[in-house]
Amino acid sequence: MQGRGTAARTPGRRAQRTLLAGAPGRQRAGERLRQAILGGDMAPGQRLIEEELAGMLAVTRASLRAALFDLAAEGLVERIPNRGARVRVISIGEAVAITECRMALEGLCAAKAAELVTEAQAMRLNQLGEQMQASVADGESLKYSELNHELHRLVREISGQTVAARLLEQLNGQLVRHQFRLSLRPGRAQVSLPQHLAIIAAITGRRPAEAEQAAREHLRSVIAALLDQQRPEGQTHDEPEAG
Repeated sequence: MQGRGTAARTPGRRAQRTLLAGAPGRQRAGERLRQAILGGDMAPGQRLIEEELAGMLAVTRASLRAALFDLAAEGLVERIPNRGARVRVISIGEAVAITECRMALEGLCAAKAAELVTEAQAMRLNQLGEQMQASVADGESLKYSELNHELHRLVREISGQTVAARLLEQLNGQLVRHQFRLSLRPGRAQVSLPQHLAIIAAITGRRPAEAEQAAREHLRSVIAALLDQQRPEGQTHDEPEAG
């Protein structure tokens, strides 16, 4: 009996020993939660219960709590006094403010990319432009959204502006769910496609000022879409659609 009792308790002790603690646990929890939030598996406003999440992620509660603080600093999570944490919601006004910041940073990256672009990179940008045109012609909204994200990522990479790229990744992380929803809005791809093609043409043509202006014009269009989306239904809730 004692042997069976010992055996029965062993799995519990092993489960405790497998909990990841300290910096490794913090990193695991942060990466998994960030991925879930950005991937849309966790909805804005969803409560984040520490005990439940720590068990799911096999980390200590201390590591999970530290990860939640990190995500709060990134703007993905908000901590509410005496109520714990939840996935952060973004108002229309804040989405517009974030996009205004993106405008300056995206413009900078586009200008730098136009100065530094290589022949191989220019060829890749042109290929992306052709693929984006084909996806719009075929009505493939999801494909167009993926290509859109790849284009912006590639421009950041070509620019070599690592500080701006890091800031943009953080800002985009707060809007990723809304960017996806806006990309599926009827007619949105037809509006943004010529804007993206203008960015590509300016960068591959090595015209920095024109590239910056094209990037800024694109983000102004995103802001207009945000505000336009709010007006017809008089939205006042916290979950906007952004782009």
